[in-house]
Amino acid sequence: MTMEATRYEDGSISYPGHPRGPGGAEPVDTIDLSEYTAEVVTWTTSTATPPGVREPNTLAIVEFEIDGESVRTIGQLTTGDVETGDAVEPVSVDELREPGEGIREPESQNWDGYRFNPI
Repeated sequence: MTMEATRYEDGSISYPGHPRGPGGAEPVDTIDLSEYTAEVVTWTTSTATPPGVREPNTLAIVEFEIDGESVRTIGQLTTGDVETGDAVEPVSVDELREPGEGIREPESQNWDGYRFNPI
């Protein structure tokens, strides 16, 4: 599984990717963010989570620096033991939430994704 970001003809990077980048720039390449480390910009812990999401659930906005360009994303952390400025790496997980919970049919959803693990 990849954590695919998109690079555009103007050099900017977006995660998730979009058909058009800033100023209408065309996509020219993809980058697997799971091969990079990022830095925690900010984080919070939610104690009132949606059905099927672990409680407490620590989330962070993280920033990747790739070839002089930055790209930010938000995601779950593997632990609540984190501080702003910590280095993290994406780790693949099979289930970000419990498939049997919630209002949607489990077969209609993708449950895998990435969490960020402090390193």
